[in-house]
Amino acid sequence: MPYRSIRVVGPEQFDSGTAQTPGSLRLAAIHSGVGIESPIWGGLFRVEPGARTGIHHHGEQDTIVYVLSGASYVRWGEVGEFSATAHAGDFLFVPAWLPHMEINPSNQVPFEWVVVRSTSKPIVVNLPDDFWPGADH
Repeated sequence: MPYRSIRVVGPEQFDSGTAQTPGSLRLAAIHSGVGIESPIWGGLFRVEPGARTGIHHHGEQDTIVYVLSGASYVRWGEVGEFSATAHAGDFLFVPAWLPHMEINPSNQVPFEWVVVRSTSKPIVVNLPDDFWPGADH
């Protein structure tokens, strides 16, 4: 059985032409656009100081996150009623279909995540701002 080759994807190959959510930047690294056929997707996610993303979910995809730098305040649930803060060095698991948003609590440093998704094409479903009625976004 022939072995497939290891691929190194450098930052100059990261692709911002992937599904986006307002308030953040996703950069695809492991995806078909760089010639990698894989059952999973990998990339970087960045939220600038003091910014927050829109409310969104990732459809059928489970997501595993490693917090590379900074701190991330994450809200989720039917009306955004749950929250947690993750710091550099922490992992997060975001289940499929779960509405959530990310908030950068720092006014000075961005946060960055390494993201791996359970399917090869990233799914991002951006929800309307009033998806969580009466919730303070």
